[in-house]
Amino acid sequence: MAIKWYRRYRDRITGFLFVLPAVIYMLSLMVYPLIYNFVLSFRDLTVMTFKGDTSVFVGLANYATLFHDPEFLTALGQTFWFTIACIVVQFSLGLLMAVFFNGQFKLAGPVRGTILVAWMMPVSVTGLLFKYMFLTEGGVINKLLGYLGIGVGAPLGWLIDPSLAMWAVIIANCWVGIPFNMLLLATGMSNIPQDVYESASIDGAGPAQRFFKITVPLLKPAIMSVLMLGFIYTFKVFDLIFMMTKGGPLNATEVLSTYSYRQSFTFFNFSLGAASAVVLFLCLMCVGVFYLRLIRKDEVM
Repeated sequence: MAIKWYRRYRDRITGFLFVLPAVIYMLSLMVYPLIYNFVLSFRDLTVMTFKGDTSVFVGLANYATLFHDPEFLTALGQTFWFTIACIVVQFSLGLLMAVFFNGQFKLAGPVRGTILVAWMMPVSVTGLLFKYMFLTEGGVINKLLGYLGIGVGAPLGWLIDPSLAMWAVIIANCWVGIPFNMLLLATGMSNIPQDVYESASIDGAGPAQRFFKITVPLLKPAIMSVLMLGFIYTFKVFDLIFMMTKGGPLNATEVLSTYSYRQSFTFFNFSLGAASAVVLFLCLMCVGVFYLRLIRKDEVM
């Protein structure tokens, strides 16, 4: 009986065994930390209660503390501002570059591959690179601006001026994100049949009409994917900001990820850090659900 059962379900068992390592990996390194972080956000765990696990259940007290903390509200608002600004710049320039490199001309492939180096570099290395580029004294950005007559005699304090620090981080993040947007959008454009453009040209459609009437509608799935992935990657960015400013000066570049890190590993308020991480996760989950609903709506239509 057991042999017959094994022969009947042999393919399923084999498939399960192949998937099992990935399932174990997901459960141990993703699902368990996520669940533990949720549990931690409902307890009072600090450096004083960490040893011996003497923390107590406090319910939603940590979340109430967060939403009464001006620094957290500032970090939350700056996270959305940073994300929206980066997405607008990244998507706009990425789309322009995708249209440009989608044309058939010499060196289009090598130049596009060179631009992708910015995306393939480790983000921590990019953060250090831009940190030195934005130095007040000796930074290459201020030197270039000096040649244009900007900041001569009084170099701009990109990383020490609260009004400029966020822009410096946005520029650095866009340098990483533009090639990613360009790559995905260019891939989507390459899948659009050329016959459609030829038919439109025969009917008298100009470049602008072909772009807005053909390229943009047929590129909608790729655009939605780029915007969703861009929002997720940008909203949770940590290493770039940490390497450049650590959330300063005067919390001018503080975002949810750096706020959570600072609460957990600087002030050792582990529960508050976990609660702020949960808020970050819920924001991203809302975006993901919204994206899935859009996809389902398009499939139904």
